[in-house]
Amino acid sequence: MPLESVTGTNLQYYLVSFDAKGKERPEADGSLLSQTLQKQLRDQPITDVFLFSHGWMGDVPAARAQYGRWITAMAQNQADIAQLKKLRPDFNPLLIGLHWPSLPWGDESVEAKSSEAAVEEMVSRHAPQIAETEAARSALRTIFTAGMEDLEPSTLSPDLIEAYTTLNQESGLGSAGAAGDPGSDREPFDPAAIYQNSEIETELIEDSESYGLLDGKGSLFGRVFSPLRTLSYWRMKDRAREIGENAGFKLLSQLQQANRNSRFHLVGHSFGCIVASATLSGPKNQGTLPRPVHSLTLIQGALSFWSYCADIPKARGTAGYFYPIVKLGKVAGPILATTSDSDVSVGKMYPLASGIASSSLDFAPGDWPKYGAIGTFGIQGDGIPITNLPMLPLNQPYQFEGGKIYNLEASTYITTPQGAGAFEGSHNAIAQPEVAHAVWSAAMVK
Repeated sequence: MPLESVTGTNLQYYLVSFDAKGKERPEADGSLLSQTLQKQLRDQPITDVFLFSHGWMGDVPAARAQYGRWITAMAQNQADIAQLKKLRPDFNPLLIGLHWPSLPWGDESVEAKSSEAAVEEMVSRHAPQIAETEAARSALRTIFTAGMEDLEPSTLSPDLIEAYTTLNQESGLGSAGAAGDPGSDREPFDPAAIYQNSEIETELIEDSESYGLLDGKGSLFGRVFSPLRTLSYWRMKDRAREIGENAGFKLLSQLQQANRNSRFHLVGHSFGCIVASATLSGPKNQGTLPRPVHSLTLIQGALSFWSYCADIPKARGTAGYFYPIVKLGKVAGPILATTSDSDVSVGKMYPLASGIASSSLDFAPGDWPKYGAIGTFGIQGDGIPITNLPMLPLNQPYQFEGGKIYNLEASTYITTPQGAGAFEGSHNAIAQPEVAHAVWSAAMVK
């Protein structure tokens, strides 16, 4: 992808694109943008590199749109940029957006099709998102055929339960509970229970922005497909980890080696918070970067709020999957996490997708649930330095310190826009000057 210009600003960014297996997609001339970026870092006095990762997006135009909004918000904060230039007179940033395929299904409507050919079309489209095996394809045929006959049966038939069970087995996804890696930090897959909860899921989708996390616009809408939506969700979550641990880690390592003086800042949104975290972790959570990065910002993170702690209260004796990031000091500066009460996607849909009973969405005051997202609760757990703060307005400075974790309660700013439709809720309403203020402020920490 060429250098991208953001309309109305003087900022530009590079868009590095990976395929579903984490292989970098070459440019039109066959070159790799990662190599171009390494050369730029070697040849130019770049002081700060900002590496962004989107979340629940599907294609390059969507990624460009989100990065354009983010960078516009950052460019508007002239006071922050002036402060950075005061702290570092040679301030010269390099902005990089990562694109990874994160749309789990297409936009076609099953109920509008009724032929065997239509079923095969659906199978061919969705099998790569779950598992490319004949057993998975056979299970999908059963599921799509049943969906054409009845989108909301009273219960799932034994054939459907067997098909969904097979599909889960073929996906290779684990169910390690709260201590698992992103992709297996869930309860054992139970299609009948998921279907029972799907009535609540449907209500949430109809009444809020919840499509932003678990569904695509008009895609596979119908209760009979609720276990498929859940499986697709977990495959995308697992893909975010795989992309970060491999492609993201490799890219960051190369860029750090190209310029040993540049400061690096990682920013993720939704599943992009998994990509950013896994980029620091490396392959199998055991990678070693050339040096620590200088800040990490997790915006409305769709990953477990136990991910960074030394000891999970709901699974004593086990650390969160990304605890090594804190333990090994992989972030020299602050780690920020935003939260918003109005973000129904991470507040309601995330725990439902983890396989809990719908009754567990409510928990006792003063207690923590077993499953919850960073975008709802912030980073929590024992053995880590956590500070809870309100997100500040533009005219108030932060006092961030290196090596500490800050949960920023952002409901005032990350909220559902007035008059927003079902797909424009608070989960994606993150391109706010106040959010950018926090990102810039984290970058100022020495």
